[in-house]
Amino acid sequence: MLTKDQLEHLNRESSGLSVVGHSDLNGHGDAMHVNLRGGLAYVGHMGDTHIGTSVVDVSNPRDPRVVHQLSKPEGIRSHKVQVLDDILLVNYEVLIGGALDPALPTGLKVFSLADPIRPEEIAFMPMPGHGVHRMKFTTWPYAFMSGSDLGFDRQFFMVVDLSDPAHPKEVSRWWLPGMNRGMGEAPTWHAERSVWHHHASIVGDRAYCAWWDAGLVILDISDIDRPELVTHMAFDDLQAPPRVSGATHGVLALPERNLLVVCEEEIENDAVGCKKYVHLIDISDELRPRRLSILPEPIGDFAHRGGRYGPHNMHEMRPGTYQNSDELFVTYFNAGVRVYDISDPYSPQETAYLVPPSPDGIRPIQMNDLIVGDDGLIYATDRFSGGLYVIERS
Repeated sequence: MLTKDQLEHLNRESSGLSVVGHSDLNGHGDAMHVNLRGGLAYVGHMGDTHIGTSVVDVSNPRDPRVVHQLSKPEGIRSHKVQVLDDILLVNYEVLIGGALDPALPTGLKVFSLADPIRPEEIAFMPMPGHGVHRMKFTTWPYAFMSGSDLGFDRQFFMVVDLSDPAHPKEVSRWWLPGMNRGMGEAPTWHAERSVWHHHASIVGDRAYCAWWDAGLVILDISDIDRPELVTHMAFDDLQAPPRVSGATHGVLALPERNLLVVCEEEIENDAVGCKKYVHLIDISDELRPRRLSILPEPIGDFAHRGGRYGPHNMHEMRPGTYQNSDELFVTYFNAGVRVYDISDPYSPQETAYLVPPSPDGIRPIQMNDLIVGDDGLIYATDRFSGGLYVIERS
């Protein structure tokens, strides 16, 4: 449990938010995606060490404790998790900058949570190429993910049936025309662009997809066996290098407000390259989506602190977590965790923030991902060595 002095140190740069608990994940602080289930947090790791997933007891949020860790193979990162009922999904993807190797076990792993502390592997679904990057699994029986196969440069939209979790089966796939070079398709975008599917927000018969360097894709999945394009919205000219926008990372659908929140990921260090944004998109006419605004940038000297400065991910309001369509939680790398009031989508306002100091006091914090529990507690991760932070309103 953190001492008073440690709490003061962690909360010295904050407004409206306070760290109440922290774990360095047993010295494996390269943390990424996090899901919650019954007093446990399941945390994916970036792949800096041999640990792929940590199981953390957060029943006392002021004293989170690692109770189990899953290892992963060398050359693989297993940095994303999805938990639904008694099933845990984790991705197996080639490490950033790693070479494609047919011998690497890339794809999707399925675990039983009959014992929630010690997940038991029950299936592995291999996928040639880069492997799975991120998944969305919120209702039975379908998991939606960025899958891979031979002939594709990177990942595409894939639906997997988990009716029998021990035997996952591909149902369908969809990609932007030009991605399947193995079948002779030619890209229609600038050569400097990396065009692939990151992950989707699923609401009813719609999949709202983040398509890296190509913007927003809305798919009709009413026929799950045959997804169809509804609309594609690029945020800049696809025929030019991605200087204005790009690296589209995530989509949060707020259908009751005819609104999408589309988050780009900052991918450069030291504030070089182009800025990345969080867009608020009106979809009252889904054939003609239009941008209403972008979130205001954090105030401060973050552009000069080093590391990445810009948005990364949002609280995606999974079932069973905090739900408020007027409020947005964003990790902003070296600018920490930011909270926004988006009740007026034309004029979003920042309402709270927290920027913990880096554990080593040298590299800037790089807040990576987050989820907000139904009790309002925020579970946020740092991608370098900080591990897991538990944060409350203050």
